[in-house]
Amino acid sequence: MNPNVQGALAALLAFGIYATHDVVVKFLGEHYHAIQIIFFAGLLSFPLVTLMLMNDGTEGHLRPVHPWWTALRTVSTVITGISAFYAFSVLPLAQTYAILFATPLLITVLAIPVLGEKVGLRRGLAVVVGLIGVLIVLRPGAVPLSLGHVAALAAAVFSSLASVVVRKIGSDERSVVLLLYPMVANFIVLGCALPFVYQPMPVAHLGMLGIIASFGFVAMLLIIFAYRRAEAVIVAPMQYSQMIWAIIYGYLIFDETPDEWTMVGAGVIIASGIYIVLREGRASVSEHRPVLESRSRPETGLMPRISLLLRRRAVRDRSEG
Repeated sequence: MNPNVQGALAALLAFGIYATHDVVVKFLGEHYHAIQIIFFAGLLSFPLVTLMLMNDGTEGHLRPVHPWWTALRTVSTVITGISAFYAFSVLPLAQTYAILFATPLLITVLAIPVLGEKVGLRRGLAVVVGLIGVLIVLRPGAVPLSLGHVAALAAAVFSSLASVVVRKIGSDERSVVLLLYPMVANFIVLGCALPFVYQPMPVAHLGMLGIIASFGFVAMLLIIFAYRRAEAVIVAPMQYSQMIWAIIYGYLIFDETPDEWTMVGAGVIIASGIYIVLREGRASVSEHRPVLESRSRPETGLMPRISLLLRRRAVRDRSEG
């Protein structure tokens, strides 16, 4: 089988698993605060991630070379996690995905001041069109905006910021530093907040937290495989398949049917995002390729960034070669 086909199929499977992961988040979100869900899911994820980090043979310490950038990324990741989980809890799945799909557009914008990226007219217009798509989904003034909408927008903004910061300092910092700090921050910050929102959980719901952790881990491994087998411009657009799952799951499980404005807006956002990916795939267009190099869903601190793990693997392969 062609490597690009293998990568595309692996990515489609991964994002199907991610969508199922989000269904469980939404179900638990009807009963528990996002802080409690992320805290316990993070605890269950930590052993899986630790096994991966134990294989990191690079020399060095765990003190960041760029402490302020690392702190900004860590804070952004914590905010993203809480915001994204809350949005999935209270908004229809399709609407949440549509807003989160604005992340590549925001990465493109933030890359200008942070990375010094030069965005040409075509990518600039794609960003503008995509942001119009966000307005179509939100329809400010026509329908009331809820805290869930604000949370989804916050998740997109702070996830984009975390991605751009990784591109800014990733070449200087050890991957293990960038991987561990958000996870530890989640444990400390959410652990301090947990007593104020905690609700006892039956065994079945604890098992669902295990599903969140294990599904996130398996999907991450599949995405890593996909990017190692196929070109980034093939794998990256596969994330938009989550919209199909959102419509199916929303209809079958939560009795949700996305309205025509959500679908139109999502279509505009997806088209803009795919165009930006394809433009960045041309070497002469982008020096940093901030969207293509992100390679992750909105980062919540439960699992490492795909791009960091791929970079660590590449460094190890070069040292062994």
